[in-house]
Amino acid sequence: MKKFLLAVGLLSIAGTAMAAKDCNELKSEIDAKIKVNGVPAYSLEIVDKGAVPADHTVVGSCGGGTKEIAYKRG
Repeated sequence: MKKFLLAVGLLSIAGTAMAAKDCNELKSEIDAKIKVNGVPAYSLEIVDKGAVPADHTVVGSCGGGTKEIAYKRG
């Protein structure tokens, strides 16, 4: 679990640095990293910046900073 939280934290930092990256490309990269960490059930959504559902965590930013990748475990 600690490895997963570290990975999510690093992805958030990386996502901020790569804000201009294509949203679907970034979502695919995050998805692959989560799978490598062995998380059995989760969802990733591309949402407008600031519109992340309360039960999700922001794990990346894309679309020139106008979109965010939201993660929910389970």
